[in-house]
Amino acid sequence: MSSESNTAKTNKGFLGTLLSLFDIRNVIGSLLAVYGVILLLMGLFGDPEVDKTGGPNANLWAGIALLVVGAAFIAWGVLRPVVPDAPHPTKEK
Repeated sequence: MSSESNTAKTNKGFLGTLLSLFDIRNVIGSLLAVYGVILLLMGLFGDPEVDKTGGPNANLWAGIALLVVGAAFIAWGVLRPVVPDAPHPTKEK
């Protein structure tokens, strides 16, 4: 019986890790952060877009905003993770 409880704990740990990894908050946060890094680098090292936007560097500011929002989503997923429900006990005959 202890072997079964160890297996249940291992499965719950694996399921919790899997749920945490593929939580929609982490996926969205990671995508926003990747796009934010790309835009930030384009804003820093790309052609100056000042003439097209009328003053501010749009890529730079959009990249910073996406990084902040992406970090907030990832922090939300880490600070309040998805907790799987406990398995229901089965009745043995």
